[in-house]
Amino acid sequence: MKIYQQLLKLRAKPRGFHLVTNEIIEALPQISEFKSGMCQVFIQHTSASLTVNENADPTVRKDFEMYFNKAVPENDPDYMHNDEGPDDMPAHLKAAMLGSSVMIPIRNGRLALGTWQGIYLCEHRNYGGPRNVMITAWGE
Repeated sequence: MKIYQQLLKLRAKPRGFHLVTNEIIEALPQISEFKSGMCQVFIQHTSASLTVNENADPTVRKDFEMYFNKAVPENDPDYMHNDEGPDDMPAHLKAAMLGSSVMIPIRNGRLALGTWQGIYLCEHRNYGGPRNVMITAWGE
């Protein structure tokens, strides 16, 4: 079994849900060596998250943003943690709901995503800045 790992520094993106599938694939071209395996993508931040979902219709990403903004509103007077502004605590809650990593099978040298699936960077801060993503792939 082989294991490869690469740190990917994603440029700062505006608040919202952004497809990063191609950036992940380009950062770890060794995926093409595996007949079968697994790829874990892990974000090293607590105010952004990762998920796998619809990759074709951009309105899905807009609806994700709308839903999470309704589910976890800013300026809730019950929040105690607001050191970095009104989007601070909501960003941490949204990230906890979605998660910090995704696992994707590798088959015949490619990520085995479904036809309409892509990997999203979920940026929950207004000014989150660059994001670090650790990509680890293993297999045979």
